[in-house]
Amino acid sequence: MDQRLAERIYAASGRKKPSLVLKNARMVNVFTSELEDGDIAIEDGYIVGIGSYEGETETDLNGNVVCPGLIDGHIHLESSMLSPEEFAKTVIPHGTSAVVTDPHEIANVAGTEGIRFMMDHTKDLDLDVYFMLPSCVPAAKLDESGAVLSADDLAPFYRDRRVLGLAELMDCHGTIQAEPKIMEKIASAADHGRMIDGHGPSLTGLQLNAYITAGVSSDHECSRQEEAVEKIRRGQWVMIREGTAARNLEALLPLFQEPYYHRCMLVTDDRHPGELSRLGHMDYIVRKAIKLGADPVHAVIMASYHAARYFRLDQVGAIAPGYQADLIVVSDLAEFNVSRVYRKGILVAENGRLTDNTGAETPKNNVLPDKVGDSFRLKEIVPEDFALKEEGDTIRILCLTPGELTTKERLVPWTKKLREDPRSLAAADIVKMAVFERHHNTGHIGLGFLGGYGLKQGAVATSIAHDSHNLIIAGTNDQDMALAGNVVRKNRGGIAVAADGVVLGELALPIAGLMSRESADWVGERLEELKKQAELLGVGKEIDPFMTLAFASLPVIPMLRLNTCGLIDVERQEVLKTIFFSI
Repeated sequence: MDQRLAERIYAASGRKKPSLVLKNARMVNVFTSELEDGDIAIEDGYIVGIGSYEGETETDLNGNVVCPGLIDGHIHLESSMLSPEEFAKTVIPHGTSAVVTDPHEIANVAGTEGIRFMMDHTKDLDLDVYFMLPSCVPAAKLDESGAVLSADDLAPFYRDRRVLGLAELMDCHGTIQAEPKIMEKIASAADHGRMIDGHGPSLTGLQLNAYITAGVSSDHECSRQEEAVEKIRRGQWVMIREGTAARNLEALLPLFQEPYYHRCMLVTDDRHPGELSRLGHMDYIVRKAIKLGADPVHAVIMASYHAARYFRLDQVGAIAPGYQADLIVVSDLAEFNVSRVYRKGILVAENGRLTDNTGAETPKNNVLPDKVGDSFRLKEIVPEDFALKEEGDTIRILCLTPGELTTKERLVPWTKKLREDPRSLAAADIVKMAVFERHHNTGHIGLGFLGGYGLKQGAVATSIAHDSHNLIIAGTNDQDMALAGNVVRKNRGGIAVAADGVVLGELALPIAGLMSRESADWVGERLEELKKQAELLGVGKEIDPFMTLAFASLPVIPMLRLNTCGLIDVERQEVLKTIFFSI
């Protein structure tokens, strides 16, 4: 007989006192979308009863609202710039009990070694970390990453119970064309009984039908209500994203209503450290949704139970007998400020701080695997590397869209003034952009122009350049671009801002060129200082100078991108000329 289960049954039936009872609670019932009053009985880390109970230990909640622990259904932990341990320590006090992460950032740098690093460093935390395996390493054929992962490379990871499926199929066009290598990954996930997440911005009609037919059951790239509704009608789950670079919550607010909210969950995708510690994680999205007019109960359900339901996590995401006692307490549902966090019935955070009960501070092995700790192989950069060799009378510019990841094309006459006077380019809101291959020292460099960034002087460089994470540099002159790039190279990854031959700020990210070992507050402060420097150099506040720039090289989001292969037409997956003759 399972004695632990028997003890839970005894506590549920009243034959023995539960070890903990949260008295006088007001609970969000995720099954009926209503608030329910009563006591919550907990035994052996599980909820065993709702009703009237006496416990060995009792905590009177005085009518405060109890919600299930919050679950982020799609995040890239690496994009927090924090080690997994520091990430957990940051989000637990905000009520996050679980995340589903896609480690394709570190996988693009270090392959299977990177995935193993993330899995090893997320064990035994007071945060459940589940994995979706990176489906596109590299993200597309026209890209150069540190590794190439096949279906055979991924298959052994399915043996781990924390691996839930195949992550966002970013190469949606290859999926629709039934390309063999993608089909092998889809078949492997299906053979292991796992699910497949999607990444299909603007897919509609027959193309959407084909994508879903391949087995893709979700999407987190919707930026318009009409797009999201079509996907829900075709059976997909929609992940409403509110992160650092992409903020789709307000545009998708109607989805919080009947009948759509039943097929929606809330996710961050990418979230910077300062925002995590200062504003919050999933609690921030719920709070913002409520302030915008969303039904508070619907928002909580979409931030907890729906992710658990979608990912088939049967014992989390609800307040009911048999569910793991991952609970958060808020005094006011409308304000949604988390005051207490319980993990398996143990109080692990209170009033924004971890308690002594948490295991989130358990130290891990600080020795980094080779490909994770030494990921920069790139010769010293010189100003001559930025020389444009193409000829023509017109330049094609990759233009950013504030608050979105999509870009637009802008054609501008390539006049003598623009060619010879960099200040005139900056005055027209155009800067030079370069992407250096940094994994294998191939010497490949993609050169082009970036619009809508706002930079008026100096340069910004970062090794966070989705998804292959080569070195991306934007600047108004070749000297500052070389200076900023070499600072990142020296630090084995990170961010740098330079102007007039002076380094204005830098942040080292030595874990795969993506993450720091320092705390969220420390990294967040350095990042904010760098942002201020970038803003002083002209980058507009509506553009995140680093997160938005990082996506400018990702060749799977329409319409133009720049990477080491050159300027990419995403729809056609073709390399375009940056400078060309219009006639």
